[in-house]
Amino acid sequence: MKKVSNNFFGRGEKRYYFPFILLSLLNLQCANHNLNKPSVLTKTNAIVLRTIKLGDHKTIVDFLTCAGERLSCVVCIGRTPQSRVKHFLFLPLTQMEIEYDHRRSAALQRLKDAHIAVPYTTLTSDAVKLSTALFLAEFIHYATIAEQQNKPLYDYMVNSLLWLDGSPTAAPNFHIVFMMRLSRFIGFFPLTDDYASGDYFDLRQARFVDSVPQHSDYLDKADSADMLTLMRMDYNTMHLFRMSHDERNRITDIILSYYRLHVPGFPELKSIDVMREIWRN
Repeated sequence: MKKVSNNFFGRGEKRYYFPFILLSLLNLQCANHNLNKPSVLTKTNAIVLRTIKLGDHKTIVDFLTCAGERLSCVVCIGRTPQSRVKHFLFLPLTQMEIEYDHRRSAALQRLKDAHIAVPYTTLTSDAVKLSTALFLAEFIHYATIAEQQNKPLYDYMVNSLLWLDGSPTAAPNFHIVFMMRLSRFIGFFPLTDDYASGDYFDLRQARFVDSVPQHSDYLDKADSADMLTLMRMDYNTMHLFRMSHDERNRITDIILSYYRLHVPGFPELKSIDVMREIWRN
């Protein structure tokens, strides 16, 4: 072991690192103790993304928490009026306050209690809004599957859902604006500063370029100009942009293709066929 000067520990000519070794062993022991600690009862707000039935009385629920983290819980669904947790609470995109046993090493946490934190007024009763919500829930589930500690993402979702719920009509362009702007919070919102008329939009690089890319994942000049327009839309101005049913579906398909290029494992969405039908002129 290495010798150190007598001034480091105090008196004596030769001192060794025994205190440091002892301290390291104590820290290791504490770390192992923490790994074996029992679960911690945790409360948080969260948005329901998906449910999977697990037998007759259990369901797996995927959440996005208010910290912007993904969380999966096993839920015991009660069948009696006295049950604290009921199945109807877990409709997609419901905003909830939940309590669960947090075990750091567990992939599935056990939900203990849950109730609705923000009740909707129209989102679950208006058929078109509900269809939009079901589509977006599936979309968000896959788009955010790798997210950790992204509170701005959660805040964006909350504000968007409250806007849709409070809208007097079911806005046909809502899902387009939502998907485009969500990309800002997960790291690949398109760059627009260098756009010039006649540019192409490179879907892989998420930017406009002045020549045809050396791959097939790009938009032609007309679609690229439309993409720039889409990025300037927001919830308050989107009603000013008129689209036909076919145009809206084409734009939706382009955005989903864009996500498949940037989010590993992003699949074909099962609910897309419903979205393609609900806005027929």
